[in-house]
Amino acid sequence: MAGAAQIPLYSAAKVAQEAAVRQADNGLCFATFGEVNLEPGALEHIVQAVPAVVAGALRQNAWYFVPLAIGEDEETVVAPDYSVDLSDRAICHRNVRFGGSECIFISTRLMQDKFALAFEFFINVGHHFVDAIGVPDSFADLVWSQASADVRGETSHDAWENRRRSLDRSRGNEVDEKAKSAYLESAFADAVAVYMLSLTLDFDYADLREREYPLLTPAALAERLRHVAELFPPNSGYEFEIRYRRRG
Repeated sequence: MAGAAQIPLYSAAKVAQEAAVRQADNGLCFATFGEVNLEPGALEHIVQAVPAVVAGALRQNAWYFVPLAIGEDEETVVAPDYSVDLSDRAICHRNVRFGGSECIFISTRLMQDKFALAFEFFINVGHHFVDAIGVPDSFADLVWSQASADVRGETSHDAWENRRRSLDRSRGNEVDEKAKSAYLESAFADAVAVYMLSLTLDFDYADLREREYPLLTPAALAERLRHVAELFPPNSGYEFEIRYRRRG
């Protein structure tokens, strides 16, 4: 591992020009640059988990998996290797627009394991997908019915806060439509991301828990994930399954 003083920093534009962009079977474009420290085939398995319908809406996007993406003022630079000093300056991802394309640089060396890397990627894909197509009415109806029934918890801090604002009881029966729209978008992006994660890895739902908000009840999440699976079936070679485990 090189020291920070020995590691050159490259502009995002230079990386985008030099990195060999590949297209997965689902049509999603991605590339690697530098010492990303990933097992052979691991990245391809993660990228290909994005359902073809989802990938088809993201033709103008490309994901660059790099060791460290760093924000320098308004510019994004990339470190081709890892150092502790540079990692302190790096962030999980940076979005850079080149012409009509959106390039997303993901810092693989900030992730502790395959779970963290996959979820960072899928959350990113989920939000770009919402930007591209919005929220399907059928999903919005499902989620809003759960929220209106006061189902416990949510799938992210953004979803939790926007849900709380949209249903603020101090407003009487009036719904904050702006907060509701933001809530539905967050919940949809979250559900798409968790669904793709479930296609890639066998994980415990409790692993998604954060301190800032209560996690959505498993039964309610299962409803959302089944609905997403109906809208966007898994690609060949991937399987969607929800397993319940009784506490011993």
